[in-house]
Amino acid sequence: MFKRLLILIAPLLILAGGAYAAEEKKPLAVGQYVDLQPTAMPIVVDGQLVNYVFVYVRVNLKSGADVVKIREKEPFFRDALVRDAHRTPFLIPGDWQKVDEAKLIAAMTREAIAITGPGVVASVAVTSQTPQKRVMPPRPPKPDQP
Repeated sequence: MFKRLLILIAPLLILAGGAYAAEEKKPLAVGQYVDLQPTAMPIVVDGQLVNYVFVYVRVNLKSGADVVKIREKEPFFRDALVRDAHRTPFLIPGDWQKVDEAKLIAAMTREAIAITGPGVVASVAVTSQTPQKRVMPPRPPKPDQP
């Protein structure tokens, strides 16, 4: 009885083992980038905090960079970005729902190179911006009426 059961199950075990081995050998695809967690950028006008804009930033790395090692530094990238945003807000005059992408990218590129070392960072991109709330800028003052 046991012999018959073994003869029936043996081909299934052989096929299952081959399928498992084929799955195991697939390399994991790892992109050459580091995505930062959403980071709140303050919108400060005349010393007043009026809004936050949550930005999604991607640091693209050059080929050959140790992606795993660099991804471990993601909190350092976010910290540097927040510090820069509080030092000099990435404000677009008249728009309190977006950040100035060019300023942010320039600052983040400079900081990313300082964190990773030269020859690692290819570029920085802002992939998305989402304001915390919809805030309209104030109306321009009316000229004095005679």
